[in-house]
Amino acid sequence: MNTTPFTELGLPAPLLEAIEELGYERPSAIQAMAIPVAMAGHDIIGLSQTGSGKTAAFVLPALAKIDVNRRKPQVLILCPTRELAIQVCEDVHRLGSKLPKLHAVPVYGGAPIGRQFRALEDGAQLIVGTPGRLLDHMRRGSFDPSEIKMTILDEADRMLDMGFREEMEEMLAQLPESRQTMFFSATMNRGVEGLIKRFGKNPQMLQIERKALTVESVEQRHYEVRERSKVEVLCRLLDLEDPRLAIVFCNTKKAVDECTEALLARGYPADRLHGDVTQQMRERVLQRFREGKVEVLVATDVAARGIDIEEIDIVFNYDVPQDPEDYVHRIGRTGRAGRSGRAVTFVFGRDLYRLQNIERTIRQKIPRHRVPSQEEVEDRRADVLYDAVRDRLEAGSFQGHEAHIERLLDQGHTATDIAGALFTLLREATSTKGQSIAEDNAGPGTVNGGKFDRSDSQPHRPDRNQERSNSYAGDMAKLFVNLGKTHGINAKDLVGMFYREGQVPDGTLGHIKLFPRHTIVEVPEECVEKTLRALSKAKLRGKPFMVKRDKQA
Repeated sequence: MNTTPFTELGLPAPLLEAIEELGYERPSAIQAMAIPVAMAGHDIIGLSQTGSGKTAAFVLPALAKIDVNRRKPQVLILCPTRELAIQVCEDVHRLGSKLPKLHAVPVYGGAPIGRQFRALEDGAQLIVGTPGRLLDHMRRGSFDPSEIKMTILDEADRMLDMGFREEMEEMLAQLPESRQTMFFSATMNRGVEGLIKRFGKNPQMLQIERKALTVESVEQRHYEVRERSKVEVLCRLLDLEDPRLAIVFCNTKKAVDECTEALLARGYPADRLHGDVTQQMRERVLQRFREGKVEVLVATDVAARGIDIEEIDIVFNYDVPQDPEDYVHRIGRTGRAGRSGRAVTFVFGRDLYRLQNIERTIRQKIPRHRVPSQEEVEDRRADVLYDAVRDRLEAGSFQGHEAHIERLLDQGHTATDIAGALFTLLREATSTKGQSIAEDNAGPGTVNGGKFDRSDSQPHRPDRNQERSNSYAGDMAKLFVNLGKTHGINAKDLVGMFYREGQVPDGTLGHIKLFPRHTIVEVPEECVEKTLRALSKAKLRGKPFMVKRDKQA
């Protein structure tokens, strides 16, 4: 793991200020290698996969070389696609946010050329574009390359594969010979070698040695989660997984602070570690984490270095790490001393490229799982509550409340009513407030060739925040069945029974909500009487049961 700070790479103060504001604590391996060499003026061949942090490796030295007081093109970045050109230009604006006179524009095909004419006329100092459209501007005279100081070819191998060789060669031939050139490529093939030989000046080869590492005792999986949904999904997984200790890894200090505050606001015993935490406070946080007073530790890679705690049950990659080796270090925090461990990674959009790079590095697939629903979380909480009450009853440690119970009985309440009210109060006291997220409406996904993952063990139960998955559009009624999870019943059993013996038309069942000792089943209103009669003497797994309209419906 790289430990060199950004402050030692020779970058000017405005760029370091932007990096600090973005919350990045240290450069990735390719950034630590490439930036000092680029700042020294050397040509570079950077062999680096997508998702390794290579964009900042060339954007930061490029920004350092720009004279913002001169309104002429000084840096040219070539990209294979318009999508990548837009992404790189967004990174330029973020990393150059403390350069007030910086003007950078993306130039690519498929966009109005007139707007690009105006942007170039306004004096763009940094241009990010695709070869075809850039060459078009050069031929038209709207792009003057005479003062280009630095040229970067991002994903050079891919541009050659896409047939841009002639455009790239024609463009590079018209750039000043004194320019500095950086070639970034995932592979070194004959085409890339030819391009470097013709247009490079004794470039330095920079390559990150990758080790195919993994931790055999760690179960790995990923979830596709939007940025705004991360906190909610993290909380659902914490409730379902119920770890003794968990670490949540973020890429920036800002993300650590925001995640920690969100967890604390929801009642989770969490604390943070990042570069701004003093050594004294760090030791105090780690001690509380070891003791279990803090159950969720939110940290950056740098701050988590040196943590050696064997009881960590699960690691969350709240942000996908830039460097695959960081992923290996992160998940190595769990599954120690012969224990099994779990590693969960949140992925969305551009992160998928980083995940693929990680999979290539560790030489194994990280399977995708479906985001658990709020209903599954509620069922898990009900199970935990049931187990706690059962254990207390079996231990006989419930004395001292006879007077209160007698008063309630004297007022006409039944023992069942009293127990139900107490269960409700306990659930309200121990539950955390969840929220609906976009991922809830994606429907039940499938993975691994169409098979459901472990969290899909009841695929017939739709999420309560979704529309009913059946084709029936009429009114629904709720039926109470006095069998639940503790009786060994699952949703699949109930579906088969209601369709087969209950004479419910195929495809019309609604939600099935399993609780420890009962179940609520939605059926079409028009079928209720017929279904109640049909099931009046039925048995489920050899057990007689009672089915009736739910009183709370």
